[in-house]
Amino acid sequence: MDFEEYKKFIRVLAAESARIIKPWFFNPDLQVNLKGDETPVTIADRQAEEVLRDLIRRTYPAHGIIGEEFGEENPSAEFVWLLDPIDGTKTFISGCPLFGTIICLLQAGKPVLGAINLPVLDQFCIGDSQQTTVNNKPVQMRAIHTLSEATLLATDVLSIGEYQNQNGFDKLLAKTKFFRTWGDCYGYMLLAAGWADIMLDPIMNPWDLLALIPIIQGAGGVITTWQGEDAATGNSCIAANKQLHSRVVEILNS
Repeated sequence: MDFEEYKKFIRVLAAESARIIKPWFFNPDLQVNLKGDETPVTIADRQAEEVLRDLIRRTYPAHGIIGEEFGEENPSAEFVWLLDPIDGTKTFISGCPLFGTIICLLQAGKPVLGAINLPVLDQFCIGDSQQTTVNNKPVQMRAIHTLSEATLLATDVLSIGEYQNQNGFDKLLAKTKFFRTWGDCYGYMLLAAGWADIMLDPIMNPWDLLALIPIIQGAGGVITTWQGEDAATGNSCIAANKQLHSRVVEILNS
């Protein structure tokens, strides 16, 4: 199926989310509330998702929507949109620009399009499992063959031991060249564009994870759960290039 129509629509969604979010960034009037799970949420998160939902309803009324802030609408539809208006809310409320909006289109439960929009950095990444672009230029993961050459990224080091094997992570950390916490969706965009090599998240929600699959695959990478299984059915993530991925999975689960 030709997804060009949906790719154009995703760009509209990304532009609208940025229009809502950017005035709140670095804004001293921004108020932060805590959700039931003790994670932060702001008016920017909620306003952006409301705008995106309204655009989808008006443009594709038969489609479903699943969003972080307002739940499910028609989730059994053939086409379903997954929305995370601000991936990296902790980053956003800390005045750091490394946050983004994640948008995913599912067809029959399979992620067919994924996009990351970084509004402050003015970077837009979209992938369809065949090709990934950043600001309209095709990108590829770099071909690093040894862990000693690799840059490792993770969103939250403190949560790794809570959900996965801490000893395995410590072993991997000792074998890589650089480690940084340039996390959330920004880290995956760095991988796709060839600036880093391994990205880890020990626990994820569908609206965080599924869009990353066509992005990483379109850039020539491999993305699975922490245990090396199908990422589309899991709640954790290892993304890496084809040369390193199996070794990373092995070490993390050792």
